[in-house]
Amino acid sequence: MNSKQRVMMAFDHREPDRVPAWLGMSPAFQQKAMQRLQLPDDESLALYVGDDFRRVVAPYAGPDHASPSVDLPPGATYRSVFGILRHGYEGGQPMNHPLIQATTTAEVEAYPWPDPAWIDVSRIRADAESYAGQYAILGGEWSPFWHDAIDLLGMENLLYKMFDMPALVEAVLAHIVDYYLAVSQRIFEEADDLIDIFFIGNDFGSQTGPLISDKLFRRFLLPHLRRLIDLGHAYGLEVLLHCCGGFEPLIPAMIEVGLDGLQGLQPNCRGMDPATLKARYGADLLLMGSINTQLLIEGTPDSVRAETRRILEIMKPGGGYVACPSHDYVLYETPVENVVALYETVRAHGPY
Repeated sequence: MNSKQRVMMAFDHREPDRVPAWLGMSPAFQQKAMQRLQLPDDESLALYVGDDFRRVVAPYAGPDHASPSVDLPPGATYRSVFGILRHGYEGGQPMNHPLIQATTTAEVEAYPWPDPAWIDVSRIRADAESYAGQYAILGGEWSPFWHDAIDLLGMENLLYKMFDMPALVEAVLAHIVDYYLAVSQRIFEEADDLIDIFFIGNDFGSQTGPLISDKLFRRFLLPHLRRLIDLGHAYGLEVLLHCCGGFEPLIPAMIEVGLDGLQGLQPNCRGMDPATLKARYGADLLLMGSINTQLLIEGTPDSVRAETRRILEIMKPGGGYVACPSHDYVLYETPVENVVALYETVRAHGPY
């Protein structure tokens, strides 16, 4: 059984030969791990840990004035396609909120929204073909529309405007998701027959619960999540959502609109107990994660091995589980030996 078959069996809620595994990591951690393990490239690292996934990404190729890295002002480390300047560690925090003063939908319409043609999809097919059907391919735009709305409006302002100016919020979200839909459609038109999973990310939870009520989630965010899910399904893809925090009360709505899988599942957040998630949602969703990233940073190889075994015992039965840390990015401060311990444990205790 190859990696692609293993992963797709898990999405089908059947037991493959072993639990599939995935390693998402920041570029800084990736470089550190390759140096520490004396590996020549990222593919060697993926093979070393037994990663069953590969990801194809379409790079930015638009005008310099909107480039993520060209002509940045002092202190900025990044510019999003929506004009958000960011600074700080691993993606950082927003330095500006361009629509924070907006009070009318006309101002939203007049904003310089990005052009989907700025994204270069020309290498997507060749990149996917290079994996020769051996791995489960993640593709499509990350589409963090909730984060982008927060950055454009400011979080408190966004939440107030959901009550005071709902039409303005709806217009902002529509523009953001229109862009992501168009980019992902271009990607899928190039290689939907080679891509297996539309992987998207939005963090709807905090340490203690959802960042937004179920009522507001269903009014403002769920319709746009549905648009993305429907796009993936139209191209025959599984749709996998990364989501941080304690967002359990929102999961039933996600199932209602057809989501296929959830990645992250931070076990140290309210409502995210792995056994409870498996019992409540394991028949409806692929569950991916639950191995505590905080422990991965602060623990020892032995504590990581013990926790990984515990999570495998809970999540393995019946299939429908992929092992990985409870975040989409392993960060630079994470000890390499702890990450190695996690994947060694999956290899040793993951077979069915």
